[in-house]
Amino acid sequence: QVQLVESGGGLVQAGGSLRLSCAASGRTLSNYVMGWFRQAPGKEREFVAAISWSGGTPFYADSVKGRFTISRDSAKNTLDLQMNSLKPEDTAVYYCGARAWDFSRYARGWSYWGQGTQVTVSS
Repeated sequence: QVQLVESGGGLVQAGGSLRLSCAASGRTLSNYVMGWFRQAPGKEREFVAAISWSGGTPFYADSVKGRFTISRDSAKNTLDLQMNSLKPEDTAVYYCGARAWDFSRYARGWSYWGQGTQVTVSS
């Protein structure tokens, strides 16, 4: 089992920044891909960014490329998402997820989820 707890959401004006953090615990994460997804009201959960826990090139959705940066700290067992130049369309509940072995941009293929943290961007 992997336990994930997100923090860092809030209300910010368009153009502002927020940093989300996900604390991971449980089994070893060395064979996992960690990621962030988001879900707006009435919409499906969509991929935002992901990175292998062991390192390597991160993956980003086109809509956030150049604005968001995903990183992990293996010593602290945390996964972060730095979000800059935020837009109202970034408003959603953001979820931290974990998936064994390989990357997928489809939420249904991910095994573990946190409880989510709300991000609201005002115009």
